Amino acid sequence: MQQRYRAMFINSLSGFKSANLVGTVNSDGVENLAIVSSVFHIGADPALMGMITRPQTVRRDTVNNIKHSGFYTLNQVSEQMVHAAHQCSARYDAEVSEFAETGLTPSYVSGFSAPFVAQSCLKIGLQVEEIQLLEINQTELIIGKVVLVQTDEMAIEPDGSIDIEKLGSVAISGLDRYHTTKKLTRLTYAKPDSWPEELTFSKD
Repeated sequence: MQQRYRAMFINSLSGFKSANLVGTVNSDGVENLAIVSSVFHIGADPALMGMITRPQTVRRDTVNNIKHSGFYTLNQVSEQMVHAAHQCSARYDAEVSEFAETGLTPSYVSGFSAPFVAQSCLKIGLQVEEIQLLEINQTELIIGKVVLVQTDEMAIEPDGSIDIEKLGSVAISGLDRYHTTKKLTRLTYAKPDSWPEELTFSKD
């Protein structure tokens, strides 16, 4: 396959992925935002999330900032943020803040050095726990410990799960397609001797 065609084809194979903006700041205090679709759950106790970054074949401000400061944020993208979030993939110079260029607003929490995106309805603050270079293709796996979460309590179900659809979060497929979602159902815990049933919560 032609190189660009192959990239579009292969990037589409993994289906719907979460859309997040990674917030960091460099040693000169310049804030950076990058859109990623490679964030995933690693564990709940301790609370860990992973993120795959591209090879360092060109300047990677986000990775460099994370390695320098040890802190970063993940900010889920909502429908209203899509155009600004996508623009964060443009190759701005290191001294240029994507916040300023896209109209997104930085916000900070006392004692946490990395910037959050004020417009995001689900903000996650992480501290770097481990960074692994994947020899197979020179990408890097960044593992972060969740140290704080900000979201609207109306989206938190009685069992602790977050209904991200209530927050208006979008999904990404491929490199440039953004999707809204519609929940089909929630199912009870699967057991060998019973078929799953619809899971509902009382409004009381």
